[in-house]
This record gives sequence, structure tokens and C-alpha cells, in this order.
Amino acid sequence: MADENIRNNAVEEEIDVNEQRQIRLEKLRALQQEGKDPFEITTAEQSIESVEIKANFEKYENETVSVCGRIVARRIMGKASFMTIQDKLGRIQSYVSINDVGEETYKAFKKSWDIGDIVEVKGFVFKTRTEEISVHAQSIRLLSKSLIPLPEKFHGLKDTDTRYRQRYLDLIVNPEVKDTFIKRSMILSEIRKFLDERGFMEVETPMLVDNAGGAAARPFNTHYNALDEDVKLRISLELYLKRLIIGGLEKVYEIGRVFRNEGVDTRHNPEFTLMELYQAYTDYNGMMELTETMFRHLAEKVCGSAVISYNGTVIDLSKPFKRITMIDAIKEETGIDFSVIKTDEEAKKIADEKHIEYEKHHKRGDIINLFFEEYCEEKMIQPTFVMDHPIEISPLTKKKPGNPDLVERFELYIYGREMCNAYSELNDPIDQRERFKAQDALADAGDEEANHTDEDFLHAMELGMPPTGGIGYGIDRLVMLLTDSYSIRDVLLFPTMKSLDKE
Repeated sequence: MADENIRNNAVEEEIDVNEQRQIRLEKLRALQQEGKDPFEITTAEQSIESVEIKANFEKYENETVSVCGRIVARRIMGKASFMTIQDKLGRIQSYVSINDVGEETYKAFKKSWDIGDIVEVKGFVFKTRTEEISVHAQSIRLLSKSLIPLPEKFHGLKDTDTRYRQRYLDLIVNPEVKDTFIKRSMILSEIRKFLDERGFMEVETPMLVDNAGGAAARPFNTHYNALDEDVKLRISLELYLKRLIIGGLEKVYEIGRVFRNEGVDTRHNPEFTLMELYQAYTDYNGMMELTETMFRHLAEKVCGSAVISYNGTVIDLSKPFKRITMIDAIKEETGIDFSVIKTDEEAKKIADEKHIEYEKHHKRGDIINLFFEEYCEEKMIQPTFVMDHPIEISPLTKKKPGNPDLVERFELYIYGREMCNAYSELNDPIDQRERFKAQDALADAGDEEANHTDEDFLHAMELGMPPTGGIGYGIDRLVMLLTDSYSIRDVLLFPTMKSLDKE
């Protein structure tokens, strides 16, 4: 019975929207017949935004301004009315009187304008008797007619599926959503400023590639008609950026979309924004310093403090980030010391005892990683650098001196989530070829996420690659952290959604 009521309400609402659309169409036709078609207007004057007026009332009091935006509220009275206009960053009230705008315009305002319409208001700034900063309209123009009503005021747009599919509507009716994406833009701008000041050069590399390497992920496949070749969408930025290090650019970074043919959840979207940077003549310690400094800088600039709140938990970016090896982290949580477990057989035996599921081709290093994911990852709430990963899960990383089973790699965890992944980059072309061979073998055994040998990259490496530190950041997860957003879909303007006709 409840489901039937929901369906009936939805049908009634749809009928109501259709009726309102028809009424608004009739208003538009009447305006057009009177020679007042708003869609013929090509430009408008927007001299100032609402937040500027409100923040500096003393400066603008009695000054003539011109504001543009969408009507989000109206109070229609006799010969004087009020409407609230929403622009990019805020809202401001306008007082509209028949004596100021003229009888003909005022009549059209009352009869033909609706909430949702886009308008221009010119007038002077003042305060009403209730002390509300407003614009006393001296002229008003309808710039665009809204044919579909906005969601009802008190219920708004709450359904997350509709919000993600119709982000344009979400941005109109939920101001906090707009704030999130304004902050996202700020974050990207501050990242670029931070890296520019350190002498980095921003570059662009191909999205369509023959060999999708640089990460353990399944790529999307497509076909290049002009060349009659199968190609892939990139899963990483790594191998082309390293070519540029070899070419002598020394400090490079790229912010761009990558594509991984994987599942969708609160932390994953198949199309997402990655930033990778590479710096010659440094190692993973240099990348740790850069990362810690940058995260602290971004929090201070975007959030106003290096101590932030995420999902109700205080995250302190002001203190030095904790550093711990992956093996020590597992030992802290489980008491199991993988430094004394030397063989694949021993590792699999302890995995069986702890009911850790693994695949037949997995080796000791893979088992270590599975233990870390099971017992440690979610407990790393405060910023923690997890270092020195097994070589089996790090095919592009330099070995740790004195311990060839490990590599100089770290991942930063905050709130139990991986925020970035960094290496002392492997620059030995002979070692790199051997590791590519091992990855080829995994691919032949059915591992769809394994890397493949990239002969052009190996050729570049044989020219000589300097010692290099490199790192990759998931920009979307960083934005989630700094905007207190629970799901990755909340920080993507247009997240991947299943087509409605496929549901």
C-alpha cells in the first residue's frame, strides 16, 4: 500500500509539473506576441555580485548597481513587491515598485514572471525597515523564462540519484553543493600555485595509448578508425611523464582524467582526476616532504586551518605526519612479523590461518598487502605515511638498499583512505625489463590488471634516467577531504551513472 501511495504521489507531481509547464509556456507566448520575447535578449549588465554588496554595504549604500540572477522567491503585493535573486555566490532581495519601474513592466512582472526566471535588476542599494540589505529596483528585465518549476521550497531536491543526474538543478536549489565545486576549483588553483613556486612545469600527455601502464587496473578499450588500431584509455600518467624526466625537463606534473574499467562506490568512479608529478634528483623522502607541506598549505588556504573536520572526525594536518613501514603496521595490529616470514609458502600458510583470501598466483608480497588492507588500512585516521612496500606489488619502484624484497614506496592514508602513492622511481632499464616480464607472465595467467612491457619506455630508460621521486594524487579524494564530502559523487559535477533506460 505504501509503494502504491508513493507511485500515486509521483504521478500527481508529474501532472502538476506538466500543468505548470503549460501555464509557463502560455505566459511566454503572450510575452512574445507583445514583442517582449526574453530569448531575443543577447546580453545584460551585471556590475556586481550579491556577496560583494552584502560584505561592503557602507561602500555601496545608495549607489546604483546592476545585478543579474535567478528568481528564487517572490512576495507579490499591490503596487510594491519583493523578489529574491540568486547569483553565483549568494542571494539578495530586490524591492520592486510600480512607481519606479512603470505600470506596464510591473504588470508583466506580476502576471508573467515566475520563480526560476532569470532577470536583470538595476537600482540603488539600501536597507529595508527590517534591516535587510536590498536593491531598490529602478528598472527590471526578464532575461530568460524558466519553463519548468523548481523543486518545492520546503522539500527541495533530496533524492541523490536525481541530484547526480541533474547536477544543474542540484546547483540551483542546494547552495552548499555550489560551494563544494567552488572549493574544488580553489584547490586545483592552489595546487598549481604551490607547484609553480617550486619550479614545476605543467604538461599534457596522451589519453589514448597503445599500452595502458603505470598502475594495476583494467583499462577501457576502443578503436582508432583512422589508423585501424585498437587503443586504450590511459589508466595512469606515469610512463609519459617519466619520458619527460629522461628528456631533461626535471620537474613536471599533470592534472588530468584517467579511466579505469572498475566498479563504482563511494570512493571510486571509473573516470576520475589524477595528478602525478616527477622530480629529478630526489627520492620518496623528498616526495613525503612535498606532500606534507602541500596538504597543510591547501587546508590553510581552502579551509582556513590545518585542523579540519571530516565526517565528524577532527583531522590534524598541522602536526608532522606519522611514518611507519607496511610490515611494522601489520605487526602493530596483528602481532605477525612478516620480516621473519621469508617464503611464499609460509605467507600463504599464515593467510590460511587468518582466513585471508588470496589467489593462486599471489606471492609473499601480495599476501603482505592483503594483510595490510584487512587489518590496518581503515584504522589510519590521522595522516600516516605507510612506507617500504613489497616488490611484488610495485613493478616501477626502486629497491630498498639492503633489502631487495622491499621498495622505496609510500602511500599516505587519512581517515582510512589512500590519498596518494609515491616512489623512488626505478631508473635501471635492465631491472625494469625483468619486472615487465614478470608482469607479462601475470597477464598471461589471466591478471587483467597487470602491466605489459612497454618497449618505447624501455628505450627511453636506456638513454639514462636520473634518480627521481614521483607521486600520484587522487584529486577527487583530496577534494572530498577538504570539503567534508562523504562520497566521490559529491565532488564530481557529472559522476558516472547507469543509463535510465538500462535500469
